[in-house]
Amino acid sequence: MLSCKRSLLNQIMRRTKKKKKNTRKRTLIRNQNPQLEEEESAEEEEEEEEEGDRGDGFSLKSSAPSHSHGVQPLGNLLLSASNCNSRNTGLGNLRILTDELVLDILGFLGGSHLGVLATVSKSFYVFCNHEPLWRNLVLEHLKGGFSFSGSWKSTYISALYPSFPVLTSGSSDLKVRDFYSDYLFQSWLCASLEMKQEWLERNNIERRRGISVEEFVLNFEEPNKPVLLEGCLENWACLEKWDKEYLIRVCRDVRFSAGPVEMKLEDYFRYADRVREERPLYLFDPKFAEKVPTLGSDYEIPLYFREDLFSVLGDERPDYRWVIIGPAGSGSSFHIDPNSTSAWNAVIKGSKKWVLFPPDVVPPGVHPSPDGAEVACPVSIIEWFMNFYGATRNWKKRPIECVCKAGEVIFVPNGWWHLVINLEESIAITQNYVSRRNLVNVLDFLKRPNASELVSGTIDRINLYDKFRSAIEASFTGTIEQLVSKAEEKAAKQKKPSFWESVTDAKVGEFKFSFGS
Repeated sequence: MLSCKRSLLNQIMRRTKKKKKNTRKRTLIRNQNPQLEEEESAEEEEEEEEEGDRGDGFSLKSSAPSHSHGVQPLGNLLLSASNCNSRNTGLGNLRILTDELVLDILGFLGGSHLGVLATVSKSFYVFCNHEPLWRNLVLEHLKGGFSFSGSWKSTYISALYPSFPVLTSGSSDLKVRDFYSDYLFQSWLCASLEMKQEWLERNNIERRRGISVEEFVLNFEEPNKPVLLEGCLENWACLEKWDKEYLIRVCRDVRFSAGPVEMKLEDYFRYADRVREERPLYLFDPKFAEKVPTLGSDYEIPLYFREDLFSVLGDERPDYRWVIIGPAGSGSSFHIDPNSTSAWNAVIKGSKKWVLFPPDVVPPGVHPSPDGAEVACPVSIIEWFMNFYGATRNWKKRPIECVCKAGEVIFVPNGWWHLVINLEESIAITQNYVSRRNLVNVLDFLKRPNASELVSGTIDRINLYDKFRSAIEASFTGTIEQLVSKAEEKAAKQKKPSFWESVTDAKVGEFKFSFGS
């Protein structure tokens, strides 16, 4: 991340200086000879194309302000005339600690103590105003009952100290000169970058419209292959009805899960409209249809996904459907869907960028534990694109990618790694399900020795396998045995060596081909 940020900043600085220099030069030329304007414009376009070919192309969002406290990436220290990092002088003996450790320690303090400590030095001022610290305080003390006022610090102070005057973010921020920190710069950078065009161009998913259920099963569900389906949501009422005003009116004071808290939609939309941060809160609620039945009646399951064998468990089934709402930049970092289920995701408003890797390919920058219980990966989705997306260009097994727009549905097969980022404010519905094609996989997953750590969406993790298998056997007698036998036959065929493999095997008659001169 560090080298990427340094190179990015150098690119922006270099291009900015170059444009200013060229602008001054061309202004003089045009004043002397206005007929050269078209030639100069063409030359400028060629230079921009050359920069794009070199792989630059990073740009900041138009709404992105400069860093509120003047923090710069550590690499800029090499360009500084003073060659002094005020970060160290202001921390005193604590300067030997990493930025992460300093912030971890400050995370034990309350809001009033952070406010006092911020007056000790310019360095502590920067650290104590780090927005994630105040975000944690808001979510811990106010839960979801807050009215976002542009920054987490001002939100905290307005709620707990209403008589205290709070200026808008950026109006009174102290700009600290010669403060260099990669870690503190990162949040602003990832929150401020636009998605590069090359990150959006690859669109290699198969698209289908109007196919039959049989075609879907044969060509996609059976071979466990993603597909984007068009035209199968035309009867959904929510495509027309679900705007902010309608949802706020229908849901009223009902609270929905957004990260670690529950929020009313009116409060969440206020937050989503104003927030500019690296990891926006993502509304992801598994009980939306039970909380507001009207929402559940505004859509219907597409015909390709109506066989859901987990339904035999009734109310004891794991969580399986969610309404998803988030601003641009929100989303989910790389993960595999729970309990070895397959899923479908339908976009109602907005658009989403998807990146998917097959089960046998771990995405770059992602490090699952041996038992699969934990996954280490870049928390910021933009950070993954900056650091690791380019590495996939030369891979033999490239990821499946697409932009899924309103009215479209993507099928995510079981076991596939996937990342999703909202390109604009988006609303979607997703459901996980078990069909006959992945029933054996789900049963194998549920009976793993560490199932108590892997199974999610239910309180009774340990007994879910026994309950599910018994319910399937009672409702669909003999189905499990048939599917297991079919899976064993398929595995045997895959393991059987081909003729060419057998004749070149040293253990089979010592027969070899030789192409000598």
